[in-house]
Amino acid sequence: MDKLHLKISVALLALSAVSTALRAADRPNVLFILTDDQAAWAVGVSGNSEAKTPNMDRLFRDGAYLVNCFTTTPVCSPSRASLMTSRYGTELGITEWIHPQVEPELGLDPAIVTWPEVLAEAGYTNGLVGKWHLGLPDRFHPTRTGFHSFMGFRGGGIGLTDPELEIDGQTKRFEGFTVNILTDHALEFIRANKDGPFLLSVHYRSPHAPWLPLPDEDWEQYKDLDPAIPNPDYPKLDIPRVKRMMREYLGSVASVDRNLGRILGLLDELDLARNTIVIYSSDHGYNMGHLGIWHKGNGHWVLTEPPPATKNVPRGQRPNMYDRSIRSPTAVRWPGRIKPGTVIAETISFLDWYPTLLAMTGVKLPEGVLIRGGNFLPLLEGDKIDGWENDFYAEYSTHHQSHTHMRMYRTPQWKLVRDFLNPERDELYNLEVDPAETTNLIADPAPEVREVIRSLHAKIVAKMREVNDPALELVKE
Repeated sequence: MDKLHLKISVALLALSAVSTALRAADRPNVLFILTDDQAAWAVGVSGNSEAKTPNMDRLFRDGAYLVNCFTTTPVCSPSRASLMTSRYGTELGITEWIHPQVEPELGLDPAIVTWPEVLAEAGYTNGLVGKWHLGLPDRFHPTRTGFHSFMGFRGGGIGLTDPELEIDGQTKRFEGFTVNILTDHALEFIRANKDGPFLLSVHYRSPHAPWLPLPDEDWEQYKDLDPAIPNPDYPKLDIPRVKRMMREYLGSVASVDRNLGRILGLLDELDLARNTIVIYSSDHGYNMGHLGIWHKGNGHWVLTEPPPATKNVPRGQRPNMYDRSIRSPTAVRWPGRIKPGTVIAETISFLDWYPTLLAMTGVKLPEGVLIRGGNFLPLLEGDKIDGWENDFYAEYSTHHQSHTHMRMYRTPQWKLVRDFLNPERDELYNLEVDPAETTNLIADPAPEVREVIRSLHAKIVAKMREVNDPALELVKE
């Protein structure tokens, strides 16, 4: 190559780099706040007057409130894996929460392209603060899946106070409440990257149990509360225990809310709010005495006399796919693009975040990357999407406390849950007349009900085949 052509080539490369930088500079920042175990009913804007969440309420009202946002698996690790990859846990080999003692070598395969990786390639500076729970070994580290920096903990749990956290690749003990410390570092990241564009994922562990101790300012408003509880007439419900847990749980939610206010306040202070997409969600939902259980998809009975154990479900356990377990409290704020007060009733899946975030940031999906979700940006902007799928498929194979292969197909009217390992646990609910899922119709002999079961079962099997589900070998056509 002669000198002239060399100079032209260098100039073109420089112009390309400048162009990429300019495009990146025009892109919005992304702040994705993910809580742990927060129920859709545990936010004031849902109508729960005992949930004191003024900052969440403001965020939900300032943008779009997604009232039917569901996770594909109602437990930590597979939910987070589907969020990152737009794939089902069975496709990723992560179908249950990753147990550090039982499966220390399990994690999210770094060869799978995540949406933070795609944003990083487009010029974003990416940080993760908080919980990872997608693999302990270094090969599964967040910096191998698209994050430039990580401050938090790789496993599923951490103490409420004085935690040992990883920062800059080193473990350090911090003093204070974990929820406050994580927020401190989220604020540091925003200040350091205010010129953007940045992606900051803040993954709180709250309001995961245990809930106490709490900062005084969060606990004060709940310590003497006599809370209203769902299903107080449920047979043998341990009401004193449910009330105590409800107080502590709502106090933990309030702690997250206060820290959310700190983050939103900094965006305002730095004049970043208008160019920052703020997403708020939880990895799944939660039960607190509803139908006699507490916890999430791997639920526990909260009764004075739990039902007896079965072959694969120990006494005290109630694995489930209830809406309260799979529905997440979710909102998206994007000033100038999403009209305040927007309410989206369409079904949104955690699989949909990947393509939607790429659409919001103007970044293309790399060729050859398989994702399962759809782009719901038009819904956020007030438009309809012809043919948007409001049916929803989810899965959960428990293998720690209980052993199940639950597969679920949900339409706006019906929900069928098959447990292919324990078929006596199959469930069918008519959500239009029974949204609380109190009456299992699986044995109803009515012809129209049998037809619903046949139809939804076929859809479950089709989904299982689509993702090459290992549980297919248990399916009886």
